[in-house]
Amino acid sequence: MEVVILAAGKGTRMRSRLPKVLQPLAGRPLLAHVLDTARALNPRRMVVVIGHEAQQVRAAFSAQGDLSWVEQHPQLGTGHALRTALPSLGLEDMVLVLYGDVPLLRPQTLARLLEAAEGGQALAILTARLPDPRGYGRIVRDASGRICAIVEEKDADAKVRAIDEINTGVMVLPAARLPGWLEALTNANAQGEYYLTDVVAAAVREAVPVIGVEAEDATEVAGVNDKAQLAELERLYQRREAERLLHAGVTLLDPARLEVRGTLECGLDVTIDVGCIFSGHVVLADGVRVGPYCVLSDCTVGDGAEIRAFSHLEGAEIGPQAVVGPYARLRPGTRLAQGVHVGNFVEVKNSSLGPETKANHLAYLGDAEIGARVNIGAGTITCNYDGANKHRTVIEDDAFIGSDTQLVAPVRVGRGATLGAGTTLTRDAPPEALTVSRAPQRTLSGWQRPTKKKE
Repeated sequence: MEVVILAAGKGTRMRSRLPKVLQPLAGRPLLAHVLDTARALNPRRMVVVIGHEAQQVRAAFSAQGDLSWVEQHPQLGTGHALRTALPSLGLEDMVLVLYGDVPLLRPQTLARLLEAAEGGQALAILTARLPDPRGYGRIVRDASGRICAIVEEKDADAKVRAIDEINTGVMVLPAARLPGWLEALTNANAQGEYYLTDVVAAAVREAVPVIGVEAEDATEVAGVNDKAQLAELERLYQRREAERLLHAGVTLLDPARLEVRGTLECGLDVTIDVGCIFSGHVVLADGVRVGPYCVLSDCTVGDGAEIRAFSHLEGAEIGPQAVVGPYARLRPGTRLAQGVHVGNFVEVKNSSLGPETKANHLAYLGDAEIGARVNIGAGTITCNYDGANKHRTVIEDDAFIGSDTQLVAPVRVGRGATLGAGTTLTRDAPPEALTVSRAPQRTLSGWQRPTKKKE
């Protein structure tokens, strides 16, 4: 089985410089979702037909080496698009035609369609029934219920327009007959295009069975033409993700207020509060709790950890029983060991924090290696950047960092050391000792506060 994905359209109604198939759905291009579905079927090859902003579309998937690209110029309809792709096909068994702007199709639906095609002996068409079929081609059946034609709405009379079964455009074609059928297509229709749907009439003439497979869920075949439809599909996608998580045992406090813009894997007894966004690849282990309005991107969170409200985590590894937030920011390269506490308005970047270490409020820890059971006082900053280069700070086990401390990297704090509040550390602090750098306190007797002069 070979797959051809038609993705050449401009998408004028999107009113965007971005090609239609690159418009984002759940944080990824529409075409990416279609490619994922196609790959799930293990095709022999995948050919993508592109046209408008072809180089931009191709560049967006440059890392995917299993794709063949074909440019359609000019764009003269779906039949012409498939004819353009013929030289890139092996034409063995069956050819499945998909569309770059129909992103919600499920592999299991397409598997049913492929089964109906009988290994290339039949033409199988995915259909759907809609309460309002306006704008779609209609499936026309004969008196015995067999499909005999597909009529586009602009070419249909009132009787045909009353039909509620529509053509989704998705079909499986017998590869051996495809060249002859496509060569015979004409553009004698209201739009002056070469319709792929006209191959149905050719199949009927040649006594090739035409099998209709109705989609169980019509939302699967919904396409995108403008931003309003894109927003509708976003809600459908997110609802689907919420249902998947609920069926897996995840507690969602409001399934309608969840955004998954990548992949989210959850263990047992995971709880996710409202308004959370997950992007990239996120893994939540058993017993993880995520508070309201958190954003997690490319993170792993260990057993029993808690991410409290309004925290932002990116590229971070969170150990078991750790507590993050509220209002914490963990940037790429952050690694928190078991039982670490990172509290409100603490930012961590490219740093590791050992077991049971705590930075509970108002701190910046960048390019640091921090040991176990360290206390980071409020207002602590690792001064890791000298204006040109980044430098490391090392804080060994059981150190106590007093509030409002600045550690000017590169610098090391020894095991069990204490830094007094307000210290600016520019040299290594020895272990098991108190280091302070603040000026001695003085009281000036007789000093008077200035007063405002009278005019």
